[in-house]
Amino acid sequence: MHLSRFPRVTLCHAPTPLEHLPRLSRHLGGPEIFIKRDDCTGLASGGNKTRKLEFLLGDALEKGATHLVTQGATQSNHVRQTAAAAAKFGLRCTALLETRVADAAPEYYANGNVLLDRLFDCALETRPAGLDMNQELVAVGERLSAAGETPYLIPGGGSNAIGALGYVACAQELLMQANERRLRIDHVVHATGSCGTQAGLLAGLLGMNSGIPVLGIGVRAPREKQEANVHALLKQTWEHLGLPGEPARETVRANCDYVGDGYGIPTPGMIEAVEILARLEGILLDPVYSGKGMAGLIDLIRRGEFKQGQNLVFVHTGGSAGLFGYRGTFAP
Repeated sequence: MHLSRFPRVTLCHAPTPLEHLPRLSRHLGGPEIFIKRDDCTGLASGGNKTRKLEFLLGDALEKGATHLVTQGATQSNHVRQTAAAAAKFGLRCTALLETRVADAAPEYYANGNVLLDRLFDCALETRPAGLDMNQELVAVGERLSAAGETPYLIPGGGSNAIGALGYVACAQELLMQANERRLRIDHVVHATGSCGTQAGLLAGLLGMNSGIPVLGIGVRAPREKQEANVHALLKQTWEHLGLPGEPARETVRANCDYVGDGYGIPTPGMIEAVEILARLEGILLDPVYSGKGMAGLIDLIRRGEFKQGQNLVFVHTGGSAGLFGYRGTFAP
């Protein structure tokens, strides 16, 4: 897969580290756990959206954009990284923040990612939960066009066929690291939400005939909907890459048993996972995505779904800035 034929800018500190987690592995008494540190991508404290934004910004600049428009939840990691990327390339940025978590503590609405959005001079607009947020993007784009701007609309999470190329690149990078270390990877696990990370990883790993299955731990939608959304984006990404045939539906697997009461709402498993990784490995997870993703992985290991002798890679999608919006959860 020749990714250099697609417009792209440089944002990511790559390759990100692939680290063994020996203390966590011993603590759980199961497989050997490795972590792909995409919290270390560099832009605005890092995270998985940086990889997607390399291709999205490349496309935006090629099309003469002057203003990036995107959307996400109040504590969106994607919005924070998009705002930083816009600042780096001298573009304006408007973000629509959807109030998905009701009645949160004051710091949820003003600290963490929201504070960083403002530091990057991102124009923030709020929207109530339940709207068609991508349609809201279109309306803002039309308003900006009428004002003489050239807007470039980026969907939530940067998750379209262009953004997913970032995780095709990550799949290539991961295989290169594994081959250099003679590390057999039996499974890749990560938090899945807007689908671009999982679709990109699958397109890359399937396209290279790696034989490595990917499990997404859902943070929002029910399993059937999540898998259908990932598969739809996987097919679009596959077509965008010009690969032959069509990826099979059964290659897409999501486990959505760890969402709890809803998106962004803390669970006991998430709290435990964040504390375990901090105290055993000195690694910060986030309360919305990687925390629930790791909670799922820990529980599945305890249930015997993954066993001794296997090597698992957890893709850390970043987001530790969000912890500061959840102070009361971790330091009541």
